Amino acid sequence: MAEQKRNYLAEGEARYRRYRERLLADPEVAAVYPEEADKKALWLQLVEARQKVGLTQAEMARRLGVSQAQIARIEKRGYDTYTLNTLRRYVAVLGAALSWKCGYQRQANNLSHDVVSTKCVIIGPICVRVI
Repeated sequence: MAEQKRNYLAEGEARYRRYRERLLADPEVAAVYPEEADKKALWLQLVEARQKVGLTQAEMARRLGVSQAQIARIEKRGYDTYTLNTLRRYVAVLGAALSWKCGYQRQANNLSHDVVSTKCVIIGPICVRVI
């Protein structure tokens, strides 16, 4: 009798989906999740955009006049202390322009004032939300 091969990839994806559903069932996690996911998306898109134009971190650093370590920090997963000037200079090296759209959303919380949030950073053909 022939054994069926296990599809470890499909099993892993199914486990992840179940885990994510349980996680997002918590209202506190669900409220913070989009913001954290967007922060994580930016670093990856910066790396992919740099690689797409064929630049190494060292070449990017040379063109920006900074160290390779600074480029590595900018492109580090979870890094979220970008300045607008840093992003503008970074995307300019890639031959793109930085466009910034700001807005605000009223958020239900215990505070009596509105919480301001940034809506979108556009890097050439790339668009990601940055909260």
